[in-house]
Amino acid sequence: MPPQLENQTKVNADADQKSATDPVLFEVIRNALVEATEEMSVSLQRTAYSTNIKTRLDYSCAFVDADGQMIAQAFCQPAHLVTIGRLVPRAVAEYGVENLNPGDALLVNDPHRQGSHLNDIFLISPFYYEDELIGYVANCCHHVDVGGGAPASVGAFREIYQEGIILPVVKLISNGEIVEDILKFVLANVRAKKEVAGDLRAQGAANEMGMRRLSALMDRYGLKTVCSYMNSLIDYSERRLLAELAKLPQGDFEAEGWLDDDGITDEPVHLKVRISLDGTTAKFDFTGTDPQRAAPMNCNLTQCFTACVYVLKCLVDSDIPVNEGFYRPIDVVAPEGSVVNVRPPVGVVGGWEVAMRLCDVMFKALSDPMPEHVPAGTKGMICHVGFGGEDPRTGEYYCFLETLAGGYGGRFNSDGPDSVQTHIQNTQNAPIEETELNYPVRIHEYSLVANSEGAGRYRGGLGLCREYSFVDHEPMFTTLADRARFPAWGLHGGGDGKVASYRLISSEGTSDLGSKATVQLASGDHVRIETAGGGGYEPPERRDPIAVLRDAREGKISCTRAREVYRVHINSDTWTIDDDETASLRQSSTPLNDRYGDRS
Repeated sequence: MPPQLENQTKVNADADQKSATDPVLFEVIRNALVEATEEMSVSLQRTAYSTNIKTRLDYSCAFVDADGQMIAQAFCQPAHLVTIGRLVPRAVAEYGVENLNPGDALLVNDPHRQGSHLNDIFLISPFYYEDELIGYVANCCHHVDVGGGAPASVGAFREIYQEGIILPVVKLISNGEIVEDILKFVLANVRAKKEVAGDLRAQGAANEMGMRRLSALMDRYGLKTVCSYMNSLIDYSERRLLAELAKLPQGDFEAEGWLDDDGITDEPVHLKVRISLDGTTAKFDFTGTDPQRAAPMNCNLTQCFTACVYVLKCLVDSDIPVNEGFYRPIDVVAPEGSVVNVRPPVGVVGGWEVAMRLCDVMFKALSDPMPEHVPAGTKGMICHVGFGGEDPRTGEYYCFLETLAGGYGGRFNSDGPDSVQTHIQNTQNAPIEETELNYPVRIHEYSLVANSEGAGRYRGGLGLCREYSFVDHEPMFTTLADRARFPAWGLHGGGDGKVASYRLISSEGTSDLGSKATVQLASGDHVRIETAGGGGYEPPERRDPIAVLRDAREGKISCTRAREVYRVHINSDTWTIDDDETASLRQSSTPLNDRYGDRS
C-alpha cells in the first residue's frame, strides 16, 4: 500500500458487526458489488463511440476501496484483472487524495506508473457517501488511437515516446465537468478524435453509474454493514484460495518459451518461469528471462502479475471472487529491467503480447503435475491489427484496430476450440458488416485455416484467416503479433499447431511481412493474416475415427492429413471410413510425418 494512503480513513464496522456474518446477506452484498461494476460495463458499452469498445468489448470496470484494495470488477477482459487494482492506489497517492472532491475524475495511461500499454486509458473517480471517502470506481478502455508513429498506436517502436501520448495522473473531470484544456490536449495528439472524445465521455458516464449503484446499496443496507462485508469478502477470497492451494500439487515446476523476435531485431525473446507451490503460497519466479529490449516486446510488473493471477484462477474453484484477497497468497519475482518488469523509457506497446505468452509458458510448467487441468499451447498472442488513413468517402482521417482469434490447445477429454481469443484476452469479433460499413476496407476472406490444428487425440483449435483490401486510398497497416516462428506446442504426445503467417499481396507479388511490421499500402493491396493453430493433446492415432471423419467432412482437415497423421482412411467419394485400412494404418509402426506436421 502506498505510504500516502496509510493515514487515509478506512471505514470499519463495529466489533459486534465483525463477530457475526450472515451468509445470506454476505452473498447478497457480494453479488450486488459485482453487479454495480457490471452495470458500469453495460453503460460504457452502450455509450461508447468506437468499435473497439462498443463491439469488441476491450474494456473493464472495477470498484476499489479507500485503502486501494480491489473489491469487485466486471469480467470483460481478464487482462485487466490486476491492472486497475494496482494502478488506482498509485495514481491517487501521486495526485494526492486531498486534491480530490466529489465529481472529480483522474485520467492516466502511463505504463511506467503500472498501467498497461498507452492505448489503455484509465479513468478513476473517488466515491463519496455521506461526505466520507469510501473508495474509487474506475474503468480502463483500449482506445483505438493515442497518437504515436502509426495509426492505432501499435507498431515496432524503440521508445515509449514513439508509441503515443503519455498521460501522467491528470484531472479530466472536475466537479462533474470535463476540464476542456485537458480534453483538447489529448485530442490534439490522436488521430481518431471523434472516437476518443466519445469513449472518454462514455468512461465518465460509466463511473457515474457505478457510484449511483453503490450509493443505492449503502442506502439499503447501511454504510457500516456494506463496508464490513467488503472487508469480509476480501478475507473470504483469501481463505478460499488458501484452501485451494493446499489441494494443488506441491513442488517446483519450470518451463521456458520464446517470442518470435522483439520487433526491432530478429533475436527471439526468451521467457522462463519457475512455479513453486507449497500449499500456502504460489510463487512465480521469472529469473532467467531476457533483459528488456529497446523494442515494443516488454511488459511491466502489473502485466506480468496479471498473467500469474489468471493462470492460478484457472486452476482453482471458479467461484472464488477475484479481489485483493485473491492476490495476497501470490508472490511474483520478476527481475527489474527484464522483459517482464521493464524500466523506462523502452517501448511497452507489445506488453500484452508478452503477458499472453507467459500464460502459455506457465501452463506448460504445470502440464505434467496437472495433466487434466492444463491445455496444450494456444495461439499465444493478442494479434493486434491496426490501419488508418484518409477515408476517400469523407476526406477525414480514420483509424481502426482489432485483435484476431486463433486456435486453443487441445485438453484432457476435449478438443481445443477453433479460432477463439485465448487466456487473458476476451475481446469479441469485429463483424465484417460493421467493419465494411464504417471503414474504407473490404474483407475478402474470413475463414478457418484448414489443417492448422495441432494433431492429437484431442486436436488443437484451428487458426483464423482474415484478408483485407483497400481501394481508392493508401493506408498505413500494422501487425503487432507473434507465433510466426515458434508454434503452439502439443502435450503428452500431441503435435504442434501450424505457425501464423502475415503476407502482403500486391501487384508485384506476395511477400512475407513477419509478425511485427508497419507498411504503407498502395490502393488495391491486400494483407492476408492466418493466425496460429493450437497444439494437440495425446497422440493423434488415438483419436476417434468418427471425429476425424467429422473434421474432414467439415473441411477442417484434408483426407490426406486424416490418413497420414491420424491414420484414418476416408473414402472421400462416400465420406465413409475404411475400417480395415484404418486398422492396418494404426497397427503400423511407420513414424508419423514430421511430428504430425503434414499440412497437405
